[in-house]
Amino acid sequence: MDDNRAVKIIVYRWAGKWGPFKVKIPCGECTLTKDIIRDALNIELNGVKVELEIHDWLSNWWKPLRQGGWHAPIVMVEDKVISQGGALNRGVLVEAVIAEHVNRSDMSGTVVYGKKGCPHCVRAKQMLDQAGLTYDYRDVVENPRDLYEMIPRVKKIIGGKTPVTVPQIWRDGVYVGGADQLAAELNPSVV
Repeated sequence: MDDNRAVKIIVYRWAGKWGPFKVKIPCGECTLTKDIIRDALNIELNGVKVELEIHDWLSNWWKPLRQGGWHAPIVMVEDKVISQGGALNRGVLVEAVIAEHVNRSDMSGTVVYGKKGCPHCVRAKQMLDQAGLTYDYRDVVENPRDLYEMIPRVKKIIGGKTPVTVPQIWRDGVYVGGADQLAAELNPSVV
């Protein structure tokens, strides 16, 4: 189901005009929000197809209001307000964009999400190595983007209230689960 559309981010900043009113004073939180977004696009969201639009709030106040946004700066991801009225929390942005990106793309290949010091992650990698299978290991602590990708992928399968642990494994794009499920899949007669 690979959907190659860009994830749309819209920012409504404190600026613009409406009737006799005109905003002449720049908003520090709006400028900071714009800088946070641009930095996140270069780091955590590098490689994710994103379309960024920046609009003046006073000239377009009714557009975000339909979605519940009324206090600039307003940040929307795919028409959902994720932040308003203060400087943007970078993690909230990255989480929202990655979740949209994950919903549009299928997992391919063999992927192990894990972390250093996790004995089950080590065991899963050893099983794959012994089976001669190639895989992509993604450390969710060293690279937070991998964490932001793993969580929505897993939650869509295991449910929103079930805690997510590592490792989380996909083989040939199909969800396996953890190390125990991988062992059962690789050696069905042993389990």
